[in-house]
Order: sequence, then C-alpha cells, then structure tokens
Amino acid sequence: MYCRNCGNKISDNAEVCTNCGFKPLTGNNYCQNCGAETKEKQVICVECGVELQDDSTISSEGKSKIAAGVLAIILGALGVHKFYLGYVNQGFVMLLVTIIGSILTLGLAAAVMGTIGLVEGIIYLTKSDKEFYQEYVKNKKAWF
Repeated sequence: MYCRNCGNKISDNAEVCTNCGFKPLTGNNYCQNCGAETKEKQVICVECGVELQDDSTISSEGKSKIAAGVLAIILGALGVHKFYLGYVNQGFVMLLVTIIGSILTLGLAAAVMGTIGLVEGIIYLTKSDKEFYQEYVKNKKAWF
C-alpha cells in the first residue's frame, strides 16, 4: 500500500505513514494501490484502475458500527439494526418473523431472530471501522 498523502510505500497494517505522519488513506495526492500521482477529485487511478480510497468518507456516512452492533445485540430480534443501516426489507423480514413466527411457534422464532441479531452485533463490533464501512455501508452486505 502507498500513502495517499505523500506516496511513500507503507505496510498494509500501518496506523500512520512513517514518512509524513498521516493516516494511510488520508489525502488525495497518490494512489493507495500503485503510488501513482492523482488529482484532487479523482475517484479511479488512471495507472492501475483501482478505486481511490479515502478514510475521510468513513465518518461522513453517519453510520456507526458501535450503534449498529448495540442495536443488533439488544433489539436484534426486531431488526432495528437493519433499519438503522438502511436495509428496510431485511428489517421488515426480521420484524415479521419475530412477531408472526412467535405466535405460531410459541416464541421460538423470536429466539432465532434474537440469536441472528446477537451474532450480527458481534460481527459488527469486531470489524474495524474501515471493514464495517466497506462491507455494510458502502457495499450494502445485508446478512452476516
């Protein structure tokens, strides 16, 4: 990986660039994949074709992995975390299965949906902010 600010080659796991002190995906001067120089509003590297990433977009989406994880753990059976992330159809599925399924199965459906919510909450909370943003906000991965 290359620093988006100074173009210095850095480790994929680096917290900051040892050359300039910036976070690796902060800046817009160089491609994080090949190190080619880029323009300010460029979204695709013309050298290697990769989508240019910028950590500043992670916080601008307004979706917190902590909020999503806590909602999934506490209210997962009702699908509240799905609604929070913008997955309305999946939220309604969880809500209806919990309500209607619980009537027909004497609460077993709610236990199953609650378990799914718990697992999803744990998954959300164990992801890095970057992974959470990439999978659940940007790529819209709806289940697990």
